[in-house]
Amino acid sequence: MHILLLGSGGREHALAWKIAASPLVTKLWCAPGNAGIAKEAECVALDVADHAAVIAFCKTNKVELVVVGPETPLAAGIVDDLTAAGIKAFGPNKIPAQLESSKGFTKALCTEFGIPTGAYQRFTNPEDARAYVQSQGAPIVVKADGLAAGKGVVVAKTVREAEDAIAMMFEGAFGEAGAEVVIEEFLPGREISFFALCDGETAIPLASAQDHKRVFDHDVGPNTGGMGAYSPTPLVTPAVHDAIMAKIILPTVSGMKSRGTPFRGILYAGIMLTTQGPKLFEFNVRFGDPECQVLMLRMMSDIVPALLAACDGQLKNFDLRWHKETALTVVMAAKGYPGDYQKGTRIDGLDDAAKVDNVEIFHAGTVAKDGAILANGGRVLNVCALGADVTEAQVRAYQAVDRIRWPEGFCRRDIGWQAVEAEKAKN
Repeated sequence: MHILLLGSGGREHALAWKIAASPLVTKLWCAPGNAGIAKEAECVALDVADHAAVIAFCKTNKVELVVVGPETPLAAGIVDDLTAAGIKAFGPNKIPAQLESSKGFTKALCTEFGIPTGAYQRFTNPEDARAYVQSQGAPIVVKADGLAAGKGVVVAKTVREAEDAIAMMFEGAFGEAGAEVVIEEFLPGREISFFALCDGETAIPLASAQDHKRVFDHDVGPNTGGMGAYSPTPLVTPAVHDAIMAKIILPTVSGMKSRGTPFRGILYAGIMLTTQGPKLFEFNVRFGDPECQVLMLRMMSDIVPALLAACDGQLKNFDLRWHKETALTVVMAAKGYPGDYQKGTRIDGLDDAAKVDNVEIFHAGTVAKDGAILANGGRVLNVCALGADVTEAQVRAYQAVDRIRWPEGFCRRDIGWQAVEAEKAKN
């Protein structure tokens, strides 16, 4: 098969690595790609936002499947346009993609189909939003309705913090994404990421994962797109897994189908494990980043037939197999992230780091220039490792991190800390 992958981050490098390993693939392109992806696929300088150019490339190169990595092209309806041109594409259409591109859309779906989530209200002006916060008190969660690159959520510990967040969003900090604001109940509990592959009527769960959103050790500092992850997480017991499927994933898939807008692709549920059971706090409509990286390391099955089965409505009799080992990834970011950071700094030692047993390094924001690898983003590298348990995977990942020479970069040193503590207590 000829396959085109869209995107340029660590998620796409992990997908490229996994797709390239499939015996079904004769040619893999990635647009626009990055320095790491270039080892797995031919990178092409296509503007992913120019749907006509993507379609023309597919027709010229006889592309049989397009895999859409990031959320922005999905929200812009690239799958609708590819499908209309007769090209198979993995990912949801524009309307179901609103599960990610509109927080209000998701909340309304939860209300309609009885999916457990926090209480909420939607606002189009700051006065009403402030009045609501004052009536509810804190802690409380303020969200820009639209896509804000993982940064449009403020968990306010005080009413003042919530008011500042409301002002920031309505003053245009996230552009159009903040034209409407969703304010919702703060859900105490432990947070996990849950993924399901969907074909419009069937959903099959992927392995569980745990993300680390805060920028610094011990979960302090601002939220980010994710500073590390591991899979599986001990928090998802068989009972929790079954409850998430029965109460959140399957009602969403059947609800979307009953509305006439079936969901095909990856449904990524951000779930809080509360004392009342699992509750949904957000949906994403693509593989998580950095969760995708640990899932790809653990996936034993060939990914390409799974992607095709989701596109073709054939998941009913499909099964995915997983390696027993734990996978863990550490994100290396440019100093200053998630705020202002410098681009173009040189990274050395990657080949040496990759020699650590069971380590894979996925590039998230890099560019190759004159034989050197340069940082070209906020989150720059994903240093991933497999181990018999979280402790072993963590040790290997940080051994590799310590071989990378990049003075302008930083990472958290405690990815997987809760699971490591639990393993110590058990042993």
